[in-house]
Amino acid sequence: MKISDWRGEASNIVLVGMPGAGKSTAGVILAKLASLGFIDTDVLIQASERRSLQSIIDSQGYMALREIEERVLLGLECRRHVVATGGSAVYSPAAMAHLAVDGVIVFLDVDLATLESRALDLGRRGIAKHPDQSFAELFEERRRLYVAYADVTVDCRGLTHDMVCTEVLDRLQLSR
Repeated sequence: MKISDWRGEASNIVLVGMPGAGKSTAGVILAKLASLGFIDTDVLIQASERRSLQSIIDSQGYMALREIEERVLLGLECRRHVVATGGSAVYSPAAMAHLAVDGVIVFLDVDLATLESRALDLGRRGIAKHPDQSFAELFEERRRLYVAYADVTVDCRGLTHDMVCTEVLDRLQLSR
């Protein structure tokens, strides 16, 4: 989808990025500014499974969480929403293709130092990664995928959530 085509009635803004990038927080603000609905796919997963992301990982492993996430994303049918995806959504080409049909993919690019400074509680956050993989290794692995799928990349260094939202709206040429 071209950014210029975004204004169609069937379009969503799909946020991708690392855990701690601010997809959920900025997503709520962005939805309000753009008069769109808001969906957090991590919340959808937890509601459908009736347990936390970390509980899924603890009982079934990180690959099970990725499979559940793919199923939830493939079942997502919405129009005119901001969709905050889980950080591992990009591991599913099918899910990303599905999200791109009715949406523009926006990568919130936050540097590793900032992500680490946000004091992520990795042991309880439900991050779908190999148990021996460091956060830095995960960052490097996923960043390539985020860039590959993104229609728009927003460099979030030094920006507040409000500033990130303004940048997204400007890049999509939407009025506030």
